[in-house]
Amino acid sequence: MVNRIEDNDQAYMKMALREAVKAKGRTSPNPLVGAVIVRNG
Repeated sequence: MVNRIEDNDQAYMKMALREAVKAKGRTSPNPLVGAVIVRNG
């Protein structure tokens, strides 16, 4: 079960990073930030 949770966490982090990259060049001087909201899992 732990591996499945870690796999999910990695997948969600990849999704958040993809969202952050969409704002590249438009957030200066702030950092790029992406977020994913996960419900029931």
